[in-house]
Amino acid sequence: QIGFVPTRHCTKHKQNTSMGNANMSPLKEGDTVPSVTFKTRVRIESDEENPFDWKDVTSEDYFKGKRTVVFALPGAFTPTCSSTHLPGYEAAYEEIKALGVDEIYCLSVNDAFVMRQWGLHQGLTEDKTLGANGFEKVKLIPDGAALFTRGMGMSCTWTSERGFGERSWRYSVVIDDMKIEKLFIEGGEVTQNSGPDPFEVSDAGTMLEYLKSK
Repeated sequence: QIGFVPTRHCTKHKQNTSMGNANMSPLKEGDTVPSVTFKTRVRIESDEENPFDWKDVTSEDYFKGKRTVVFALPGAFTPTCSSTHLPGYEAAYEEIKALGVDEIYCLSVNDAFVMRQWGLHQGLTEDKTLGANGFEKVKLIPDGAALFTRGMGMSCTWTSERGFGERSWRYSVVIDDMKIEKLFIEGGEVTQNSGPDPFEVSDAGTMLEYLKSK
């Protein structure tokens, strides 16, 4: 949540992820997710305070040949994202994985540095093995340039509301081998410069209900 009490009613291809495509309609169930490259940081052998180096990770690395759950949110360190959205999935991690899910990811339009610090601030257990790319349970995906978010049709811009600039609308999705199996969009659509920040259907509880029904 982003500074107010949330409303509780709240074929393989490369996607065009330019700013001109930022307001495209959201993808739908059965569509292929965008093929993009994420700029991530991985642990290396070093005595420095920040023992990490850059690593490009693609959509295919995350999603191809796997059944994954992704939940996307407007921003690291923001209230509902920190108090409920991420903690809910972290708590349900093992239960969700037991329902035929290979991995769970949290995605936000923030850079890799911010996402790591947010994870640490949230008390997530960091994977400290060499080459590791994040945390032991829920993994955080930095979509810093919003390429995946735009390709999903989930880009929204908050200007007079909060001054966020471009971020992701709040949603959750089950991705099965690069294709959207199930999609939960808050409010049913992306709203630009939204006042309300609905949080009703992208939560871990709703995802568990869906997975148990399959």
